[in-house]
Amino acid sequence: MKIVQYRTLSTEALTGEWVDGTVYTLNHSLSEIMAGAIAVRGEAVPHATILAPVRPAQILCIGKNYADHAAEMKSDVPEFPLVFAKLPGTIIASHDLIRWRRAVTTQVDWEGELVVVIGKTAKNISADQVFDYIFGYTIANDVSARDLQNRDGQWARAKGMDTFCPLGPVIVTRDEIPDPHTLTIKTFVNDEQMQNSSTSLLMRRIPELVSYLSQTFTLQPGDIILTGTPSGVGAGMKPPRFLEQGMVVRVEIENIGVLENRCEVED
Repeated sequence: MKIVQYRTLSTEALTGEWVDGTVYTLNHSLSEIMAGAIAVRGEAVPHATILAPVRPAQILCIGKNYADHAAEMKSDVPEFPLVFAKLPGTIIASHDLIRWRRAVTTQVDWEGELVVVIGKTAKNISADQVFDYIFGYTIANDVSARDLQNRDGQWARAKGMDTFCPLGPVIVTRDEIPDPHTLTIKTFVNDEQMQNSSTSLLMRRIPELVSYLSQTFTLQPGDIILTGTPSGVGAGMKPPRFLEQGMVVRVEIENIGVLENRCEVED
């Protein structure tokens, strides 16, 4: 099942099912479905606006989890998973605007990533238990201000600015992706392909990552984990290339869909 959050002119956020470009009502909320309620498809929803598919309390991210990306950033592969967090204000939906001010950053970069959506409370779980705690998968663009990342020495501002985590458009439930390590992942900027890789190249796979995180954090239903980006980011190019006013970033992951956002830059 492909689950979305949507609104209409007369409603706020509701949970629906995405089928071939059409949103259908569901009889339960996302939290109820995660808790085990059986989702039953209802009527088609005309003029639905797609929202971010989940509003996570925790946005946990893994850096340098593809060897080719670590290499293009002239960095060693981390000895342990490199964990950082993004802030709730980073979350936007597909087709929302990525916004920033030139006075704050002039080196905004793209990072297409596979995202794990947690389905039930997980604490101190083993790697062989992990898939029982995953609800599904979605797509993120881990937008990053490289000048802030390099200058600050830590990543809170560079990764945590408002609008810097486009997410969605759907959550594909776990049963539809039996092996998340076989998916193609591509990123385009203004239709020019920048990233073309596979989740088979993840150095630390999802069972290891979720188990590792659960040793430190209590993972709750709706929390998300960004698993890392492959090579092809702007900062790794010669010369470096960064996002500018009006550019459109599109991330595509096999069996999930397309996440697309336009950039808007203020002075």
